[in-house]
Amino acid sequence: MLAERQRQQVVDLCVALSRRGYLAGTGGNVALRIDAEQVAVTPSATDYLTMNAADVCVVRLSDLSLIDGERDPSVETGLHAQLLRRRPDVGCSIHTHQPVASACTLLGKALNVTDPQARRVIGSRVPLIGYMPSGTGLLASMVGRAIRPDINAYLMRNHGVLCCSANIDSAVAAVETLESQAHSWLCQGMSAEARIHPERAAILQRVQTALGDLS
Repeated sequence: MLAERQRQQVVDLCVALSRRGYLAGTGGNVALRIDAEQVAVTPSATDYLTMNAADVCVVRLSDLSLIDGERDPSVETGLHAQLLRRRPDVGCSIHTHQPVASACTLLGKALNVTDPQARRVIGSRVPLIGYMPSGTGLLASMVGRAIRPDINAYLMRNHGVLCCSANIDSAVAAVETLESQAHSWLCQGMSAEARIHPERAAILQRVQTALGDLS
């Protein structure tokens, strides 16, 4: 089987992300660069907790043609390809529906990152990419236009997030850092809202408590 090690790494990564609550069922997907021309990507409509290495697809980065694999590639393969083509330094791309950062996508705003350590991991700003239907070329093109060399995390409106880095470990660190920053950003916003509108304080406190249960 072609690129067996990388395909097993994709399986292991999906299981780890699922256990952390960042992937669920068949939602979300990942891509792992094999070399300059080939990428291992999660298959379409496959439960990650039952997936095996043979299910993982190997596609050609230039045209997304299937090189190896027993299933169809993820419908978001084009999204990952846009990132990997524009960022040759990136070895791993992760699209999740992680709860808190995904909630931030509904607010329609970019996320400014002020924590110095977080800025080193994901960049000084997390852009917001406008909504387009999942798996479409329009969404992939919008993602491609948003990619920046110093930004490793992106919000996709009403859809989820995209994180990347040089390798699996640092890409997972970007996912976790984004979730932590999104949590802080939402809590700060709700605290400010409660000061401006005291009558909403009790409701906002309950929301903050629910966010704390997710962290």
